[in-house]
Amino acid sequence: MVEWITSDSLVSYEEATRFMEERAEAIARGDAEECIWLLEHPPLYTAGTSARPEDLTDPDRFPVHVTKRGGQYTYHGPGQRVIYVMLNVAERGKDVRCFVRQLERWVILALEEFNVTGHIRDGRVGVWVERPEKPLTPSGAVAEDKIAAIGIRLRKWVSFHGISINVEPDLSHFGGIVPCGISEHGTTSLVDLGLPVTLADVDVALRRTFEVAFADDAAPTCEVG
Repeated sequence: MVEWITSDSLVSYEEATRFMEERAEAIARGDAEECIWLLEHPPLYTAGTSARPEDLTDPDRFPVHVTKRGGQYTYHGPGQRVIYVMLNVAERGKDVRCFVRQLERWVILALEEFNVTGHIRDGRVGVWVERPEKPLTPSGAVAEDKIAAIGIRLRKWVSFHGISINVEPDLSHFGGIVPCGISEHGTTSLVDLGLPVTLADVDVALRRTFEVAFADDAAPTCEVG
């Protein structure tokens, strides 16, 4: 059984981290159910375990939180749906790479609810959308923008941290970092793509697609890449 929590007001990063760590410990002990927490943060940057100092291009713009999740720099703020996943990975195959693929698949399935095609790219964790209306990249490839970031941490085989999907954030706020250390591609959101989608709409899509993304017959997804 997975408990779903939705916070309507902005949640500080410190409060969220404290809750996740305590809940993950309780899940590992068998004292609490798994949990999906849907929330928004005030504007802030987070630095994952692979973050490079040079990718923080405007360190005074927003608070910067150093975190032990995987990944590099990312932005969180209003209009972005943050999904913290406190799930028992030991009971879900005990395969971290597969688990990340399932998270990516979950985002892709949720985006499909809005007729948006998300892509997984080797070497670039997260979910991307093609932007053929934009100029080609310097390497001559079709332009792609990131619509969702993924970064997790495991403790005693229980995950925490998770996913952020750009619904209607201020995309200029990403300008203070090189998101996920990738400068060749940009960042987009559902509203930026021309879709009048709300956080509540995304929440419905996430709930509707969760079981499908993590179903046993979705295992071949883990073999991609």
